[in-house]
Amino acid sequence: MTSPLQQKIKIAGPSVVTANRTHDGVVIWRTASGWSTALADAAVVRIADEARALLGAALADDIGAVGPYIAPVEIAADGTISPGNLRERIRVGGVTITLPAMA
Repeated sequence: MTSPLQQKIKIAGPSVVTANRTHDGVVIWRTASGWSTALADAAVVRIADEARALLGAALADDIGAVGPYIAPVEIAADGTISPGNLRERIRVGGVTITLPAMA
């Protein structure tokens, strides 16, 4: 299997790196210096080399995050970041089902 960093990365617009936090599964986004649970804090990249560097940093943190990948985002005129596709809109909204109560 080819490492994500060895694969050809295509960026079609602004993108971020996202993953899930290992200890609770919460969706997180890569910032310039670590991880955040707020999409607004995410580092936005626009070219493949920037995306590769951000993904590399995310992959190196295999204790804090699992399954990092590059995801598209949209940037509004006021600078607000929002998910760029349906999958990310669902992920940013959190769990889509009612979870059973923990005993």
